[in-house]
Amino acid sequence: MMMKNSIFILCLALFSAGVQAQVAIGKSDVNGSATILDFAEGTTSGIILPRVESLPPSVGGTFVYDATDLKVKVYGKVLDENGNPVSTSWIALTDTQGEFDSAIQDDFDEKHEGSIIGASNSSKEGVLVLESSNKAMILPKIANPEVNVKSPEAGMMCYDTVTKNLLVYNGKEWYSWSID
Repeated sequence: MMMKNSIFILCLALFSAGVQAQVAIGKSDVNGSATILDFAEGTTSGIILPRVESLPPSVGGTFVYDATDLKVKVYGKVLDENGNPVSTSWIALTDTQGEFDSAIQDDFDEKHEGSIIGASNSSKEGVLVLESSNKAMILPKIANPEVNVKSPEAGMMCYDTVTKNLLVYNGKEWYSWSID
């Protein structure tokens, strides 16, 4: 019996290591083969970014809500006035300080260690790591989030289907980034 269980666990581990998972939240499947994470249309729930007390060493494309200066930030290339990359660092997506309830983060930290989608493991650290060389995440799509999301959390991120913009909430106000 013990040998049978060991073989089953080994087969399961080998199978899961080769799986390139695609995850749909609030619907049955993802849109397109180049999508690793997709959310249902018509939702009023966005992604809540991790709130950090100190900025971690990161890779490009990492998003956080910086609890020290209450701003949503992304780690990426800083461009000069001609659009040429000059350095890589944390870039604030919101320019004024927001607000957040630290009890929400404390409760979340007690219940979650982190998840990886798209691979069985990752060298990157995060609450949610999307590991793929050829798939991307589709943000939750919300029509007019500044009107339709009644109680947004600091660090919320979504795609506004009306303006076609990326929106981030800093705890006080929405910031809009044109991406089309």
